[in-house]
Amino acid sequence: MGGEDAAPQQSGAGDDLLSLFRATARAHPERGAVFADAPVWTYAALDIASDGIAGSLAERGIRPGERIALYCPNGADFVVVYLGCLKAGAVVVPVNLLLNPREIAFMLRDSGARALFFHASLVEGAAAALAEAPDVRLRVGIAFDDDAPVLDCHLHQLVQPRTAPQVQRGGGDDAVILYTSGTTGRPKGAVLTHGNLAANARAVAHALGVKPGVDRVLVVLPMFHAFAGTVGMLMPLLAGAAMVPVTRFDPQAVTQAIAMHHASIFLGVPSLYAVLMRLGDEQVNAWKPVRLAISGGAAMPVALLDAFEQRFGVPILEGDGPTECGPVTAVNPPQGPRKRGSIGPPLPGVEMRIADAEGNTLPDGDYGEVCVRSPGVMRGYWQLPDETAQAFFDGWFRTGDLGWRDADGYFYLVDRIKDLIISNGINVYPRIIEEVLARHPSVAEVAVVGEPHRTHGEIPVAFVTTAPGQSADPGVLKAWCREHLGSHEIPRRIEVVSGLPKNAAGKILKRELRRAGEVERGVN
Repeated sequence: MGGEDAAPQQSGAGDDLLSLFRATARAHPERGAVFADAPVWTYAALDIASDGIAGSLAERGIRPGERIALYCPNGADFVVVYLGCLKAGAVVVPVNLLLNPREIAFMLRDSGARALFFHASLVEGAAAALAEAPDVRLRVGIAFDDDAPVLDCHLHQLVQPRTAPQVQRGGGDDAVILYTSGTTGRPKGAVLTHGNLAANARAVAHALGVKPGVDRVLVVLPMFHAFAGTVGMLMPLLAGAAMVPVTRFDPQAVTQAIAMHHASIFLGVPSLYAVLMRLGDEQVNAWKPVRLAISGGAAMPVALLDAFEQRFGVPILEGDGPTECGPVTAVNPPQGPRKRGSIGPPLPGVEMRIADAEGNTLPDGDYGEVCVRSPGVMRGYWQLPDETAQAFFDGWFRTGDLGWRDADGYFYLVDRIKDLIISNGINVYPRIIEEVLARHPSVAEVAVVGEPHRTHGEIPVAFVTTAPGQSADPGVLKAWCREHLGSHEIPRRIEVVSGLPKNAAGKILKRELRRAGEVERGVN
């Protein structure tokens, strides 16, 4: 990516990730950094192993600025490879584990990846993707028992002690390319610099009051995702705290990891909290080490927030931010005031405002697009100068979120702008309908989308899943809505489904619900 598609604002200020990590490793070499099922990784061990990877990559011809893809589940291996690639001066391209080989191949080709690290459990998808990405010249296997034709070498061959190359990276140098889900077309690679990520990680640590040498962050959200990558991995490592990676979301496994490693901070999305509510009382008691729970990625229903806090005795701090912003822009402060339904005030160093369609700032209380300016905002989209320019209002990143700000400077998200429903010329906000339906005892999860209508323009349609031991009746739920909503907000149709489509981070995919409706209506 050249300067021609850089974001129209200074976004690379701040220290580089490597100097910050190395400073912590030198100051606290024997402190635990990664707690997993295997022996604890100290900062010294993590530093030495990632040095080995960096030296090995340099020996194999990887040059600073080249891209390296990482296709691996949560675990210490992910952390070691990530740091090793950065130490080699490379740019890390984390791969979504839910992508199909064709989509992975697109990422490899689009980013110009020169190497791919991939886990043995993902070998089939990696092999198929590599067949369509011939420019990947180094293929490194993670956790393979034997040699495989698709491999050039094994990770354990690269982590042998070596001196890392003397590569200088500054705050403005590219560190990571995170590909968006491509909801409006081809996926876009958000380029985040060392300064972007360092600034965001340190701002989060400050806002949450993270305690070095004490706090341990449980990371079950996928580390290839912006939220877990920054808040779950980089934030504790740069702050001198620790992380507890869990490979996949299983409520019992998460609970065991909390009890075994005394995790004190939990990261989740609303759908995870809903499932955790099904744990038995004895397992809930095992959550006593947790002092804070963070929710992001989607709006947390107030009814679920209240129920979780009452049962687990753990405060949930709701926050938010898009991938392009590092990703966190705002979070409710641990010491209060916490405002239910709000994503909180901006992080230190982050500016936020509400703008109209022309980019003008709107007064408190008015609905508009949430815009952000901060050291965490991306440098731009990889090789997409036009899309980069369109994503900004005179230096302010346009998040695509519809929201408002209160008089205390707390921000509230109403919906994604593209999810707004206009029925008979009146704005209908899906989140308001979802909050009402989520309060009904028979409902576990709910998503509301707009469906085209010949007379009304669009109509709201609700998809719900049932709570354990309950049965949901669409007629009863419609009556519930009539009690609590305006006539224009009542869903014209309520469908009870066995599950809602979600991405790897547990966020409900409304585009899939809209697509299913199109198929039902015979739309190609």
